[in-house]
Amino acid sequence: MYSSIASNKRRTLYIMAIFIVFVGLIIWIFDKYLGGSTGVFYGGLIGALLYVIITYYAGAKMALAVNQAHEIQKADNPRLWRIVENLAITDGLPMPRVYIMNDPAPNAFATGRNPKSSAVCVTSGLLDIMNDQELQGVLAHEMSHVKNYDIRVMLVAFALTAVISLLADIMIRITWFGGEDRDNNNQLFLILGIVAAILAPIVATMIQLAVSRQREYLADASGALATRYPEGLASALEKIKKTGSATRRQNTATAHLFFANPLKGHGITNLFSTHPPIDDRIARLRSMGTHA
Repeated sequence: MYSSIASNKRRTLYIMAIFIVFVGLIIWIFDKYLGGSTGVFYGGLIGALLYVIITYYAGAKMALAVNQAHEIQKADNPRLWRIVENLAITDGLPMPRVYIMNDPAPNAFATGRNPKSSAVCVTSGLLDIMNDQELQGVLAHEMSHVKNYDIRVMLVAFALTAVISLLADIMIRITWFGGEDRDNNNQLFLILGIVAAILAPIVATMIQLAVSRQREYLADASGALATRYPEGLASALEKIKKTGSATRRQNTATAHLFFANPLKGHGITNLFSTHPPIDDRIARLRSMGTHA
């Protein structure tokens, strides 16, 4: 368990380093095609670095905002608050902020760069269909992400997905609205911009895969250990399998944060999903219960 936490901390640094090199290379290439102005290269690189730093500290708020989650206090939903509070005590964690997302799909996610700044969010649909033991199982899974520092890796993945997509969009806009005095360069710039725009979601998906399926299996196991009742989480997964977990607001940048895949359809984002098959998760949890 402790080695997994240390691995996640190292992974964050590796992802950020690879990202900086990737963005720097792209900015350098376009700087050359725009005439070799050092101002473009250094300005773009500094801007990207500042974005990463700002997003690292503000990313949790951004993830909650784009999913239209609203914070609650104990009086707003005593049932939810009590379960989160008990799990925080069990895991030896600070009490996270608690949010509800108004969506009929049963789902949940955790975010924050460390346990002290963490937040957990559940959908209204999850609250509606889960009994206390099932809800406790789902929240124990999310609290395990907090304890294992998975949320830090997830947060960085969210930030990098956004900046890569933004960079591709800027490249295309500069090409379309650039001057007429660099026709040849603009044509090449347009081609590179289109290629970057096509590759951006693929690169973003690969970044999100930094949070491997093993992270989800580990959170399932850690959550079941915290509640000492694997069947609660297994039953919750069965209900989610029957009802579906796709949320009304589709956001690929934060999809990897969720307890179950919140995206609709079976496109490339689902092909490379960081979420393990629900049947496999249920089987592993039931296996834990058998050997308990």
